[in-house]
Amino acid sequence: MTLEQFYTAHAERYDRQVSALRARGRGFVVVEIVAFIVFFALMVGATQTSHCGWRMTEVGLSLVSLVVYLAVRRLDVRNDERIRDEEDLRTAYEREAQAQCGDHGAFDDGARYVDAHHAFSFDLDLFGSDGLYQRICRTVSTGGSDALAQRLRDLQPIGATPEEIDRLAADVSFRMAFVAKGSRGKIDTEAIRQSLMAVLQLPIPAFLTSPWMALLVRIDVVAFLVSVIAAVMGRVDAMLPMWWGTLHFFLAYALCNAHLRHIGGALDRLHGQMRQLVSVISLLTPTRIPSFSQLNGLLNDLDKRGNILGLLLTDSFYLSDMLVVRRFAKWREQGADEVEAWMDRMVRKDVEVTVATLRYNHPATVWPEQVATSTLTFEARGLWHPFLGAKAVRNDFRIEDRNFYIVTGANMAGKSTFLRAIGVNYVLAMTGMPVFAERLSVSRFKLFSSMRTSDDLSRGISYFNAELLRLKQLIAFCGHNVVGHDGQPLPTLIILDEILKGTNSADKLNGSRMFLEAISHKDVAGIIATHDLKLSEMADREPSRFHNYCFEIELGERVTYSYKVTPGVAKNQNATYLLRQILESGQA
Repeated sequence: MTLEQFYTAHAERYDRQVSALRARGRGFVVVEIVAFIVFFALMVGATQTSHCGWRMTEVGLSLVSLVVYLAVRRLDVRNDERIRDEEDLRTAYEREAQAQCGDHGAFDDGARYVDAHHAFSFDLDLFGSDGLYQRICRTVSTGGSDALAQRLRDLQPIGATPEEIDRLAADVSFRMAFVAKGSRGKIDTEAIRQSLMAVLQLPIPAFLTSPWMALLVRIDVVAFLVSVIAAVMGRVDAMLPMWWGTLHFFLAYALCNAHLRHIGGALDRLHGQMRQLVSVISLLTPTRIPSFSQLNGLLNDLDKRGNILGLLLTDSFYLSDMLVVRRFAKWREQGADEVEAWMDRMVRKDVEVTVATLRYNHPATVWPEQVATSTLTFEARGLWHPFLGAKAVRNDFRIEDRNFYIVTGANMAGKSTFLRAIGVNYVLAMTGMPVFAERLSVSRFKLFSSMRTSDDLSRGISYFNAELLRLKQLIAFCGHNVVGHDGQPLPTLIILDEILKGTNSADKLNGSRMFLEAISHKDVAGIIATHDLKLSEMADREPSRFHNYCFEIELGERVTYSYKVTPGVAKNQNATYLLRQILESGQA
């Protein structure tokens, strides 16, 4: 069974389960309606029946029907929750099946992270529509999305070992249940953090949370309840508990209402996120977390304050607003940090699940071998670009420290794709992800690319000027020291697709030679794709450091592309050949 078939089969199974649950839900609704009608009819009948025995029977049966209604209603609510969960799982499997067919549109494209001035992310298509981020991202929180993007941009390892990721990849049920939590939208971790920050800054009067106030409230409530019982028994005037309860309400309202409004405002952003957050956290631990239960209870209590009749009763009987303020203060002191810590754990798991899903969806990937050396090492066997899937042609290639590789070839022969394959796989290797190769041995180094320069006419920057600015940025980047784990400065790999495209051929050739000769004196290695075959003559001048590779094509009745990189200089070009075919077909 292929992965597409696997995901499709599970999506169809969950679709059938949702249909069955919906049918069950309709049955629950019918029972609820019947039970409520029976309850109402029996209660009305009891008021019209004069015989005491029959009246008691009707009352008893009405209570039974009420219990049935409440029990079925509870089952109905649980059934609705299960429908929601099954629908989310169905969506998760459907999206994975679509991704196996090359459609990644349902996933976050990370367009907000696009930065044309970044050292390599723009050229390597890390972010944006159908980019690497969209193809691999399975995060359920905005914090996880940000963390994944940061690791890709800054080449930061995710922290989990390959063994841990492989175990997580094999646990398909957990991973898909986790990913499904984001089917209806991501948890806004930044909004939650802002709410927590606002909560910690709220001023709460010390006397409301002091032990002596708690003791006074308990004594007062007990005394009030005694007065209510005494009034019922006729021992005291009924007006005593009524005035006492009224005083309770106005006292609690006066002391707590303003503070509870501020608390409600600070926690308001949490309310919409709590169900989803608790649902995700429940996958990470089998035990109930008190801080989340307390917070959920607080949010429910704040919601209930919107019912003025209920607020009147609860404040009158046991000063509920004062209890809510005290519970909030206790949660803030003991539980807010725990919520923050669990969110951090969720963000880490978010990134790990993304990497594990990448590993599972692409079983041909391998874990890279990271070499601890201060020199630049990149040695790949069977390397391919992750966007090409099964049709990708695999190539072997080796980059040595302070060496330069000039890659020639016809249009569409595979030069740019090959350069991006090297860059993208290096990014994956450095972030602790599996790579698209049969084997990859790589050291840590800095990476800079210039492959997709564009003009900016709104700022008066021509294409040629933009190229110069990018090369200036490259030179500054190479001169910026970044120290590796061994305390030595990291070397730099530059990936360039045509130097100085925006000028004439002779000027371009001279400028490209001058640039490469200058940059070769730095701690730099480079791969340069070019159509200018004369640039390959640099390998004749300094064969120990400059090397020629090419993507050759065959010209016959049609153009044949091998997409294989081989040593040497390209002999065949296809621009004139293809243009002649177009002209001939137009004349025909």
